[in-house]
Amino acid sequence: MRINPFYESTWKSVPPINSEVRSRKQSALLPLAPINASPVPHLTSLYHFSRPGYYGKRSYPGNCGGNIIRDLLLYFQPRNVFDPMTGSGTCADVCRELEIPCLSKDIREGFDASNPASFESLNSKRFDFIWAHPPYWRQKLYTMMPGDMSRTDSLAEFLESYGRFIKNCAALLTDGGKFAILMGDYNDRAEGFVSLTYYTKRLAFEAGLRQCCTDIIRFSHGASSSRKVYRSSFIPGLHDVCMVFEKAGN
Repeated sequence: MRINPFYESTWKSVPPINSEVRSRKQSALLPLAPINASPVPHLTSLYHFSRPGYYGKRSYPGNCGGNIIRDLLLYFQPRNVFDPMTGSGTCADVCRELEIPCLSKDIREGFDASNPASFESLNSKRFDFIWAHPPYWRQKLYTMMPGDMSRTDSLAEFLESYGRFIKNCAALLTDGGKFAILMGDYNDRAEGFVSLTYYTKRLAFEAGLRQCCTDIIRFSHGASSSRKVYRSSFIPGLHDVCMVFEKAGN
């Protein structure tokens, strides 16, 4: 039994969960989606793929399955893609499969997406679609590199860095270009509940972007937290949110 050390100080005795009951898969009846001309009919505000697809590396911390990226690209049909936080290469793998030109960067290669200086060599480039799966602040720690947003000491410092990142990317969008950000809220041991999805929208609007479609609630199948045992009582978050913004055309 693995105990999350965050919550050891709030120890509370609870009856053990029957492992057979816990491992049993549960099904939910989802609302029917209206029939429309979408090229991806199963792409709705509720997104659930229990199989992540053969993209990126599942062992990479916080890795996102590539199916949602694939469906967004099939829906918006961009001519090119910018992937500023490539991680294990999930977005790049999807673009390779769909034969869409993709430029991938990562902080492990020295590309600090929150630093405008990192974008100087990209000033002449424009992209129809940008995919980003930023750190959920310090929920998971990624690297020891300078500029790693998961290593910021305070929420204010994280949001300052996050805001610069969004502005940097927004400047690279074509008119009508789309910027998809996958983000989740979480409970921080010092700050309490942190609504990072709210801050994402606020910072995107401040950068001159507008939201172009419904929030996409992505069920978190395979999250590492689902395999842990906590001693405190809380309402588990079983999803993150994909928000798609766009740059207004002239």
